[in-house]
Amino acid sequence: MSLGDEFPVFGDWFYIHFIENNGMAFGMELGGDWGKLALSLFRILAIIGGGIYIFKYLPKDSHNGLKISSALIFAGAIGNMIDSGIYGIIFNDSFNQIATFMPEAGGYAPFLYGRVVDMLYFPLIDGVFPEWMPIWGGEYFMFFRPVFNIADVSISCGIGLIFLMNSKFFPKPLMVDDKQEASL
Repeated sequence: MSLGDEFPVFGDWFYIHFIENNGMAFGMELGGDWGKLALSLFRILAIIGGGIYIFKYLPKDSHNGLKISSALIFAGAIGNMIDSGIYGIIFNDSFNQIATFMPEAGGYAPFLYGRVVDMLYFPLIDGVFPEWMPIWGGEYFMFFRPVFNIADVSISCGIGLIFLMNSKFFPKPLMVDDKQEASL
């Protein structure tokens, strides 16, 4: 697919839409080559830290949901790092053409400077805000506009599970009040 190409999967609410994200979530960037390098190095440090947490500090008797959530975040981070790290080396540009795998002239970017491929697009609702609405009245809106990938889904589900199941994943220790302790 060329950059920006899309095709419907299910009606008007799910598309495969090919984009390359130079930055992080929602296309935010740190800016310039130094920003891209800083983002890539941060990703590497986050993966190392996540790996150390999972394999060294996550208690073996912790809730299975916490283990699964941590693994989802870790796997998603690795997936996005692989894309960012090597995609630019093994493919040439997708602008106005279909990228070539392992082009003779080399890829479009050196190690750690590649873009992350995003392709899942769910434009569920679109319309115009009512005129009476403050700030956005009369403006076009679309829900859900971001284009994302499986690694992003993995990270989001892992983080979401930790937030939703926080009290199960991190139960508070039982406290013995002073009166019971005195009678023992």
